[in-house]
Parts: sequence; structure tokens; C-alpha cells
Amino acid sequence: MRRIIILALLLGGMRLVLPLGSGNGSAHSLLTFGFLILAAYTSGELAISARLPRIVGYLVAGIVFGPSALDIVNVEAARELAPVSSLAIALIAFLAGAELRWSELRERGRAIALILTSELSITFVALTALLIALRHHVPFLQSTPTPTVIGFSLLFASTAGECTTALLTETGARGPVARTTLGVVLVSDVVVIILFSGVLAIARALVPPSAGDVAAISLGGVVWELGGAVVVGTLLGAAVALYLRFVKRELMLFAVLVTFFGSEIARLVHVETLLTLLTAGFVMENFSRDGDGDALRHAMERSGAPVFVVFFALAGAAMAVKEVVAIWPLVIPIVLVRAAGIWTGSRVGSRWADLPRETGNLVWMGLISQAGVAIGLATVIAEVYPARGAPIRTLFLATLAVNQVVGPILFRMALARGGELQE
Repeated sequence: MRRIIILALLLGGMRLVLPLGSGNGSAHSLLTFGFLILAAYTSGELAISARLPRIVGYLVAGIVFGPSALDIVNVEAARELAPVSSLAIALIAFLAGAELRWSELRERGRAIALILTSELSITFVALTALLIALRHHVPFLQSTPTPTVIGFSLLFASTAGECTTALLTETGARGPVARTTLGVVLVSDVVVIILFSGVLAIARALVPPSAGDVAAISLGGVVWELGGAVVVGTLLGAAVALYLRFVKRELMLFAVLVTFFGSEIARLVHVETLLTLLTAGFVMENFSRDGDGDALRHAMERSGAPVFVVFFALAGAAMAVKEVVAIWPLVIPIVLVRAAGIWTGSRVGSRWADLPRETGNLVWMGLISQAGVAIGLATVIAEVYPARGAPIRTLFLATLAVNQVVGPILFRMALARGGELQE
């Protein structure tokens, strides 16, 4: 009740103050930014009280206060806050790379690689085939030529990542099911970003974002966009590691500067931003001294907390409720096909890796949830293809909402069956 009262007070205060900044775009955007931090965070706490992930509360806050409902966060304010989304995506990519440590993957590296390879391949192919088969019922694929259908189907399928770390933190589980699932999820973030970067380059070749986008259809441009990202990311990660070794001051400010300048450098030299920052995070984590990488990651998480809250709320605000209602019949088959692909692929990979049956049969239940990385990829699609990308993001966020509710429930069941839940 206290949180509901807080939301009501915030809404009332915003209604009173908002007209004062109506003539000044910058003032209105800053006001909206502050409101979203408080309102979305409070909604996230309400979601936790209802035993739902915080991210669901952030998305719901964006929908309720966005153009589809109360219109506190209008279209112009969301457009002005677009740099916040770009910064959040850069932070997500850097943190995903920084989570991947070779030392932690050695013990279960073979099992993780085999499970991830089979699960990701089957899910990717199944989702792509489903969208192509339903092309006449999918809004962004209707009345489009075959190359466009293939390109956008590949893009949507490449955003089907996983996220389970929040529940592991909450439960404290550390058994075989939890450790194997966590390893798959961490590597999955990296692989999905790499896969998405490649698929985005292919999609831009098949369906150029604009008529004059000659670089998009150049093979050399595609090679540089991906290969150059690895080179630039390696140099950036090495520079960050040197800073941590010899300076290591003002880490919270430095964390924001790294992601901001990293994304700007990637844009200036025309390389893939996500892959650049993911590579930088990986190089930083594995080439810095013990403890330095952890210190920067924690500083990045603290400084990025309000950015992430606003990013997820803006993603919810971008959802058109009428469009979600119209595409709801598509959401269920997509969720079911993705779950079937994860179930089949993880069990095949577990058998292939000779995991104990009691572990291999439960891992798939921890791979249903989706979160930050996947939302970031969907947002990138919307930025590259403003016309067709927005419906893709709407369909994706609708499926994510279902997976975010069902996923934690399934994973908790898996940990309980494996006897890994702490009292």
C-alpha cells in the first residue's frame, strides 16, 4: 500500500509540475527522466512483492505512464531520452563481456559449449521457420518480398537470449543445475550478441535501412563492421585494464565514460557497437589484475542502475497497447516454439556432454527467462529500421513479458527438484 501511495503522489506531483516545463524541451526531458527513475523503481518493488521480476514492473510502469495510457512520458520526451537507451545498451554489452571468465568456464566448458550450441541452433532455426511460415499474419512481414521476410525473421530469432542470474542471487543456489545453467546463460549473452551482430549485417545487406545505404550491401563493409569491432574493442579493453592497473580512481565516473566514448568511437569508425563493447569488457576482465575487473563492474552496475531503470521503462512506453492486443495470437506460438527449442536443444546437448540425467533434464527450465541483453538487441533493431523495427520490438516485448513471468517459476521448480534451494 505504501508503494501505491508513493506512485499516486508521484503522478499527482508530475501532473502539477509538468505544465511548467512544457515550453522547454530539455527541462521537460529532465523532469521525465527523474519521474521515471522514481516511478519505475517503485513499480519494480511492487513487482517483487507480487513475486514477479523487477523488470516486469519497469515495463509495466512504462506502459502505464507512456503514450498508450496516462501519457506522462509522451513521444517527444521518449525521443529526447533516446541517448539514455543507447548508454544502457552499451553498459549491457560491456557487462556481458566482463562476466565471461575463462577460469570459471574451464570446469564445465565442454558441457556449456555443447548445450549452448544445440539449444541456440535449434531455437534460432525454429523461430525463423515459424515467422516465415506465419509471414501473412505477422505485421512487419505482411506484403513484403522474400529477402525482407528472411532478413527480419533472422533478426527477431537472433534476440532470443536468456537471463537467470537474478534468481540465483536471490536463492543462493550453487549446485550442479545452478552452476551449469549460469554458465550457459553467461556464455549465451556473448554468443547472442555476436550472432546478432552478424545477422544484423546480413539483414542490412538483404534489406538496406535506406535507399542510399551502399555500405550496407558491401562485403568489405560487413567484414570491417564485425572484424573492426573486435580490433577496436580489444584496444579499448586493454586501455581500460591499464587504467585499472595504474590509476583506479573515480571508477563510477570512469565506467560511464568508458561506455559512452566506446559507443561513440564505434560509431565514428563504423563498426558494430555491441560487439565492440562486449569485446572490451571481455579483454578488460581477463587481462586486468585480480579484483580490478570486479571493482569496475560493481561501479558500472551502481552508476548504471538509474539508467537501466529508465531504459526498461522507456521500452515499455514504446509498446503500443493496441498493437500488443492485435498480435497476441502470435505471442503464444512464439513462446511455445522457443520453449520447445530450448527443451530439445538443452537435452540433446546434455546427452552429448554426458551430464548426469538428473542435471541435464533440468537445465532447460533455467533458460526460459529473458532480460536486458535481449531488450537491448530489440531496441537496436528499432533504431536501425524505424518503420519495421518498432513492430518487431512490440512483438518481442510481449513475448518477453510472458517469458519473464513463466521463466523464474520454472527455474525455481528445477532448483527444488535438484535439491539446490537453500532453506
